[in-house]
Amino acid sequence: MNSIVLVVEDEPAIQELVAVNLEHAGYQARRASSAEEADALVRDALPDVILLDWMLPGISGLAYARKLRGAERTRRIPIIMLTARAEERDKIEGLEGGADDYLTKPFSPKELLARIKAVLRRRAPEHTDDRVEIAGLRLDPATHRVAGNGREIALGPTEFRMLHFFMTHPERVHSRAQLLDHVWGDHVFAEERTVDVHIRRLRQALEASGHDRLIETVRSSGYRMRGA
Repeated sequence: MNSIVLVVEDEPAIQELVAVNLEHAGYQARRASSAEEADALVRDALPDVILLDWMLPGISGLAYARKLRGAERTRRIPIIMLTARAEERDKIEGLEGGADDYLTKPFSPKELLARIKAVLRRRAPEHTDDRVEIAGLRLDPATHRVAGNGREIALGPTEFRMLHFFMTHPERVHSRAQLLDHVWGDHVFAEERTVDVHIRRLRQALEASGHDRLIETVRSSGYRMRGA
């Protein structure tokens, strides 16, 4: 799994409890006690999910959620709002402010983990352990195995991540810059032509099962994986 979850919570006991449960579940937990601290971490590297307390010192969680949604770089990060506010109008305000989900304190660690998995499945399916299959090509993130028409396919780690991203976003055209952000991470600086090298390696690995045809070059735009 290894998805990065940023916990923005100013109560030390809650922050510790959440972070420990995340790490036990296989996530990488990063911690911040304010929106300002969170912003510094986000500038360094994008998390896969943000758990955001509503009541923070300085900038409120709600205001920070709106800021994240208003910026191109961060608008797609799933946000789960954590709050003691339980009234319907508060929930509506949080969701309209940019949160994908809303969890009222106190909450159980099991419920929190289920909510994280749900928002990842909706917004970033490449960060889940769900198996995916397209036209006889099967990828299992949990076992890190790929098979095409029953034949095992060996992939390097970058090609595996790239294929997983393509298979969870079929029929969409992705530019080289977008693939660098999603597969390598936006904090990794690499030339766009690096993508072409790994596309070539991925196609070569898929040739034996005939699935190389699924990876299409879209002239002047980037690459796409056919859905069938």
